[in-house]
Amino acid sequence: MTIKTKSLDVVITDRGGIVENRHLVHAAVVDSTGRLLFSVGDPTRMTLSRSAAKPIQALAILETGGCDQFNFDEADLALMCASHNSEERHVSRAREMLTKVNANEANLRCGGHTALSDIVNRAWIKSDYVPTAACSNCSGKHVGMLAGAKALGATTEDYHMPNHPIQKQVRHVFEELCYPDEKDVPWGLDGCNLPAPATSLRLLGKLYAMISASPDNVDKRFPNQNMTDQLRTRSLSRIFHAMARYPELVAGEGRFCTELMRAFQGNLIGKLGADGCYGIGIRESEQTRKLGADGGLGISVKIEDGNINILYAAVTEILEQLQIGTPKVRQALEHFHHPKICNTVGVVTGCVSHSIAVCPAL
Repeated sequence: MTIKTKSLDVVITDRGGIVENRHLVHAAVVDSTGRLLFSVGDPTRMTLSRSAAKPIQALAILETGGCDQFNFDEADLALMCASHNSEERHVSRAREMLTKVNANEANLRCGGHTALSDIVNRAWIKSDYVPTAACSNCSGKHVGMLAGAKALGATTEDYHMPNHPIQKQVRHVFEELCYPDEKDVPWGLDGCNLPAPATSLRLLGKLYAMISASPDNVDKRFPNQNMTDQLRTRSLSRIFHAMARYPELVAGEGRFCTELMRAFQGNLIGKLGADGCYGIGIRESEQTRKLGADGGLGISVKIEDGNINILYAAVTEILEQLQIGTPKVRQALEHFHHPKICNTVGVVTGCVSHSIAVCPAL
């Protein structure tokens, strides 16, 4: 494989035509076999996937049997994959999930924090509300970890620790999915107090391509696929459908993940990771086949300086260049693609432009 070398791929912000910032972009476009089809910047960049890892963490929990044991439904599974706004529907569902596993907020190891939604934060300030652990944007994942720990017959007090059986289960699933592309997956500590894996963007893209391929593969029989592989495909399909059918639970009103999945109406999932990381899984279609993809298509993106608004602009630009979705679908995301830069009285002071080329990998 040859990776292109060229001038830097950047998203540019200006003020009155004067360049203020150039934000470096890296991305990988990969099919479910792991073939790198297109790239931006350095597709081999090692990246902490942060919350973009949540669908695979949810897979590990599913494979403990905990979701079925505690009667988690599809909406619960969507919240396990979420970085949510802490809206009432998110917090109440997290508390309902805690009830299902016979636990309470004191059992959560994530802690409360400022909401990802300005609207929610203003409401909290007005009412002098102090957010609790169920308000964490990662609360669904943490309740899922409690369910997985109980299904494994393990203690729950230290479920967040790297050597706990549920975290060993998560690590095992990642290592199985990453092998042989990357044999040693490094781990850091995420903002919500759980271990977070790092992979190359190319491999992160492959993982999302595998998720997006699963709904179409669930009823197929492949020559080398054993019962374990078939069950995993079904679990990945459950995750894809949960996110695609409940995009409002994965993020919330006004959030990019929710609006992206709503726009694509079940054909795509997208998940934010903190500090400028994003993963997208796109179901097989005529468009993906034209791009040379075998099965699902995965896109992973990293903004070098971690800017989230620039990340959304870059993701939409990449979708535009790949011609994913109809023009009408992509137009619904225009406010993320070219966001207006305004001052405190609403006057437009600058714009966002793209100097990105999504190039074929040779």
